[in-house]
Amino acid sequence: MENNRNYTYDDTVIQLDDEVAASRRFIANVFLWMFVALGISAFCAFLFATTPSLLTLVIDPTTGHNTGLGTILMFAPFAFVMAISFGLNRLSFPVLGVLFVAFAALLGVSLSFILLVYTAASVAGVFITASAVFGVMAIAGYTTHQDLTKFGSLMIMGLIGMVIATVVNFFLHSEGLSIILSYVGVAVFTGLTAYDVQKLKRIGAGIEYGDASGKKMAIMGALTLYLDFLNLFLSLLRIFGRKR
Repeated sequence: MENNRNYTYDDTVIQLDDEVAASRRFIANVFLWMFVALGISAFCAFLFATTPSLLTLVIDPTTGHNTGLGTILMFAPFAFVMAISFGLNRLSFPVLGVLFVAFAALLGVSLSFILLVYTAASVAGVFITASAVFGVMAIAGYTTHQDLTKFGSLMIMGLIGMVIATVVNFFLHSEGLSIILSYVGVAVFTGLTAYDVQKLKRIGAGIEYGDASGKKMAIMGALTLYLDFLNLFLSLLRIFGRKR
């Protein structure tokens, strides 16, 4: 009887260790994809912002407004997000990888205007601040034993409210409401970072390492965290960024 109890305990410990190891590998893969995407976006944004011949393709130098191509590129990333989300189970891992890289590149091009509106020093400062906040909340979400499901639901409700208010403000053009939405955005995406990392940690514990579905889920997780970081960065930039 004693031997049987010891065997059961050891087997449970081994199983838990395997889940922890699988979760760590999965999270590492998620962040690898996310960092690659951020690097691609930053490179494309810098390239277009500092190359006049490329910049004129997306922004009309005489009016300062988007060209036809610039308008298409602004909305193109949303199409890629939809394609990745709805094609997760249908598309192969290589195709999803290409779509994710293309999404990061197009989004970088569409964000090239940031370096034209804000000073480089303030963009760099806000980027470092956003990275620090994101990193702290990611660690908190990964290490906490508190279930963040209810907290995440509140953040998602806040996000929905933000989207509705943003659409309304598109017609109102209220600077005050825009600032309020920026502060709300900081709170919402800070909270969502912790929630999403905890959710991905749990997903990783149930995925077999090297499995095709696991690789595709890593891309989906990277997309989620990428959007959390990007929106956190943009919200902080609207509050603290210094315009030229």
